[in-house]
Amino acid sequence: MNQRAFGRTGARVSEIGLGCWQLGGSDWGDVSDAAAHAILQTAVDAGTNMLDTADVYGSGRSEELIGSFLKTQSEPIYVATKLGRGSDPGWPENFTDAAIRKHTEASLRRLGVEALDLTQLHCIPTEELRKGEVFDSLRTLKSEGKIKDFGASVESMEEALICLDQPELASLQIIFNIFRQKPIDVLFERAKAQGVAIIVRLPLASGLLSGKMKQGTQFAENDHRKYNRDGQAFNVGETFAGLPYELGVTLSDDLKAYVPDGETMAQWALRWVLDFDAVSVVIPGASRPEQAAANADASKLPPLGADAHAKLSEFYTTRVAEHIRGPY
Repeated sequence: MNQRAFGRTGARVSEIGLGCWQLGGSDWGDVSDAAAHAILQTAVDAGTNMLDTADVYGSGRSEELIGSFLKTQSEPIYVATKLGRGSDPGWPENFTDAAIRKHTEASLRRLGVEALDLTQLHCIPTEELRKGEVFDSLRTLKSEGKIKDFGASVESMEEALICLDQPELASLQIIFNIFRQKPIDVLFERAKAQGVAIIVRLPLASGLLSGKMKQGTQFAENDHRKYNRDGQAFNVGETFAGLPYELGVTLSDDLKAYVPDGETMAQWALRWVLDFDAVSVVIPGASRPEQAAANADASKLPPLGADAHAKLSEFYTTRVAEHIRGPY
């Protein structure tokens, strides 16, 4: 597994990490404790040393599972978590200094660590980012040694640029994939210039870019790909990259002609993300150990090349961009 510098923090992380939203068991269908442990171990065995979670995934279950897993490991693992979307005390009280401290202490307990490697504001309202008081709270926690670094997970490029004005910001987590290419022109050069790490979530557009979904694919009732397909529960951009599902399947089917022989579509889509040097780590999720292993193998693939990138840029511009819904 290749590693990359995590911005200016001094940490080096595997370029393919593991997104642990699935491990919460509340938004991607059921995942047992045994399956979650197997997914984590498979990812680490494949060279992954970066896990991304959040306090709200399964109401803390994802963090707890990672915490127990960390006790079984001898090598250090970089764990990024998030706060701000929990229901205790809920919005808007979640953004007070006291609430941020409370959520941080809870994550520390669940993960079983003395200091969080990275905590991120979890897609909080734009106005809270603009006010900036939440960053002051994080700076205080950093000065106390409860967190080593802080960043923000954002929905839009407007929010990303607001966050880049904050001193000490270590990272930005964004949605970025073949179907959502706006960060290339809007964000990447500035983030690189400031030494801010980029964490890429939803690199496979909730599975669309695996090429395995059909028009009639059915999802579990507790899978956001069913209950949030059109943004009924939270930002529609978090599900299928904001594309209407039926259109997304059609676009994915059309992309299959671009995939080189010997590569899966998912690995090829991950390799596309890795071709951008502003990206520090990409964090595909996994519901099965085999998925974690296959995702890690994308690190072994060669870059796509200029011609392929030009064709995919044109595909995005002419076929995809106008159909994206939600903040972008």
